[in-house]
Amino acid sequence: MPIVVDIDVMLAKRKMSVGELADRVGITPANLAVLKNGRAKAVRFTTLAALCEALECQPGDLLRWEAEEA
Repeated sequence: MPIVVDIDVMLAKRKMSVGELADRVGITPANLAVLKNGRAKAVRFTTLAALCEALECQPGDLLRWEAEEA
């Protein structure tokens, strides 16, 4: 998929665990792992906003586009 999720990068920069982020955002660690590992088909804007607030970042810090190789 050409959309890459960089939640793990921001977690490392903020020295925060997946469990702590899940608690702050209000989602289960399992659902956060699905999103973090790029297996999610969609993300709600409310969830994205909560992630940005908890990690003190912008949406572009969490999501980026990479061209698929032909």
